[in-house]
Amino acid sequence: QVQLQESGPGLVKPSQTLSLTCTVSGGSITTNYYWSWIRQPPGRGLEWIGYIHYSGSTYYSPSLKSRTSISRDTSKNQFTLQLSSVTPEDTAAYYCARGDGGSKYDYWGQGTQVTVSS
Repeated sequence: QVQLQESGPGLVKPSQTLSLTCTVSGGSITTNYYWSWIRQPPGRGLEWIGYIHYSGSTYYSPSLKSRTSISRDTSKNQFTLQLSSVTPEDTAAYYCARGDGGSKYDYWGQGTQVTVSS
């Protein structure tokens, strides 16, 4: 059973960088999946942020690309999201998930709430 768990600060100040880590257990992030970050702002739908492929390649949402970086540590079986220059609009529940490269995600983390506020 694959499990994903997000971790990171719940409060970030405006203009700072949000950094979250997803720890994967029960499966390797070097297997052929798309290890993704998705968020849900309050009262809104899910928004895809980006992924890191098992090969190490990355792809980001065009609307967030200039501020987003996703990296991985294969020795720890973790992948990390960094979102720079945050504003209150980046307040959301952030999820990591395993995807097939399309619209299907078969395993999700429980999510972590991040609030951007001074």
